[in-house]
Amino acid sequence: MDYLAFITNKIVEDRDDFRNTLSQWKFQNEKIVFTNGCFDILHRGHIEYLAQAASFGTKLVIGLNTDASVKRLKGETRPVNNQQARAILLSSLIFSDKIVFFDEDTPLELIRFVQPDILVKGADYKPEEIVGYDIVKAKGGEVVTIDLTQGYSTTSILSKLG
Repeated sequence: MDYLAFITNKIVEDRDDFRNTLSQWKFQNEKIVFTNGCFDILHRGHIEYLAQAASFGTKLVIGLNTDASVKRLKGETRPVNNQQARAILLSSLIFSDKIVFFDEDTPLELIRFVQPDILVKGADYKPEEIVGYDIVKAKGGEVVTIDLTQGYSTTSILSKLG
């Protein structure tokens, strides 16, 4: 098996192709889970969060901030890893199904495009404050929050480096 091709095929390069995949998943009654983030330096907290998110459905779509988006949100020194490197790491996870870049500050348009059955974010958000809450709830979906693993964050890792 060509594992590199397998994982790189999870990275969405063409939203029209992805639209066809989403249609197929919906026809097959797959339960689509969506979450998003920068995932700059992949760590235990990310893995535990994403694994839990994936367990809510049968397909996990991860919205990934582009480099420009991360820079606007986190500052000029970020991201540490470029978007292609971050996407490869996420796509190598057994429970990820598609990685989709978004350049905006929020994934609102991507959520509108995906129309997930379940929207997942960290419990540092109240469900009704999560971007896309209204879209998912309007179609009868769920918005779920997950407790974050304490002591693990990209910011804390970078602060240890000086």
